[in-house]
Amino acid sequence: MKQREDSPELTPVRYDHTAHGSSTPGVQLTAEATAKMIVIGASTGGTEAIRKVIEKFPETTPGTIIVQHMPGSFTKMFSERLNQLCPMEVKEAEHGDRIRNGLILIAPGGKQLEVIRSDGFYEVRLGGTEKISGHCPSVDVMMHSVAKYVGANAVAAILTGMGQDGAEGMLAMRQAGARCISQDEASSVVFGMPRVAYEKGGAERLVPLDNVATSLLNLLA
Repeated sequence: MKQREDSPELTPVRYDHTAHGSSTPGVQLTAEATAKMIVIGASTGGTEAIRKVIEKFPETTPGTIIVQHMPGSFTKMFSERLNQLCPMEVKEAEHGDRIRNGLILIAPGGKQLEVIRSDGFYEVRLGGTEKISGHCPSVDVMMHSVAKYVGANAVAAILTGMGQDGAEGMLAMRQAGARCISQDEASSVVFGMPRVAYEKGGAERLVPLDNVATSLLNLLA
């Protein structure tokens, strides 16, 4: 359940296997773990595009990871703003965060984000500060890790943005069995990243921004 605006600030989840009246190890852990995953990459014009997409996600949507090209001083504020507008909980990702249903994690500016599988669950790893594909965080870095550890259990979208970050990573995801789309030219502020992802074969089709959320949720099925 998403934190209420007037509730104490949430801390990273620490699972108590005996909580909620259950004495069976792993019951609560399994209930909140995500089996499917949504990943989104964006750059120029992406802050509003991301908002328009994720505000349509129901509270029970599978765990979602987002890379938006943005300095580190802004990603926390961006996450907090989205948390007030969206049914899902939104927070800036921290090293070791477990990816779970109902949670959106925004990659912090200035750090590379990867998804790994640990003890049967997906977690975030924050690493170096070197720019990859011209950016830190890089959509390519995130998507290559998702291709490796999540494969066909992931769906992805590349939204408006300049350049080609994410094109190679999305192609790797597609080759691993994931379903992938890009935002179309008419609704993009800059049709760079979505275009290259589509032309390289990572994105299956181009989708108007207003339809991206529905398309991703349908692909999860």
